[in-house]
Amino acid sequence: MHVLAIDTALEACAAAVLDTERGAIIAHESLEMVRGHAEALMPLIARVLDRAALRFATLDRIAVTTGPGSFTGLRVGISAARGIALAAGKPAVGLSTLAAYAAPLIAADDTLPVVSVVDARHDHVYLQVFGPGGRTVVAPRLASLREALRVAASGAPRLVGTGAQMLAPIWPAAERPPTLVETRRAPNIDWVAWLGAAAVESRSPPKPLYLRAPDAQPQDAAQVARR
Repeated sequence: MHVLAIDTALEACAAAVLDTERGAIIAHESLEMVRGHAEALMPLIARVLDRAALRFATLDRIAVTTGPGSFTGLRVGISAARGIALAAGKPAVGLSTLAAYAAPLIAADDTLPVVSVVDARHDHVYLQVFGPGGRTVVAPRLASLREALRVAASGAPRLVGTGAQMLAPIWPAAERPPTLVETRRAPNIDWVAWLGAAAVESRSPPKPLYLRAPDAQPQDAAQVARR
């Protein structure tokens, strides 16, 4: 199976192709960026497919990160995945950014907990806590830093994500400190592809996982009354 993985949720524009029969990523590219994903994504995907010697029609599945992350970035990636899937007549699956962050750490050692943390701004984070075997013990949520520490600060976990460095310096002295603090700006695109290959199609439609309302809200009070 050939899986095209796409990630534009955070501070990267990335794509990869996994060949499950060969058990290997056969092409990938990731560009660090805060904005401009819409302009960069399709040319990047074209380059990755060219290196993999594949066309859209020869893909078997498209996987995309669905959040939490940038509202604009999520829309870009999910729209591209849906469009490619529709054009190619192949299924698309969605994967959370938090799970993609945690995947390589769980694969390396599934006995220690992993806390995936994404900076949500305004002293809040998005987080998910994974226990032994990669089991979710705290579901994806938006939390204040205090609440995040309350649910995450046990068992000497590994912290990963854009919000990892927000929690590490304020870790409670009474708790065992994190065994790893990894501040990746975006998930590893190769692991998005591997998770996409393992996802159950019927349970993983590519829908945005926002976890909070947009910062920009309609200004109803400022609207001019109609005559």
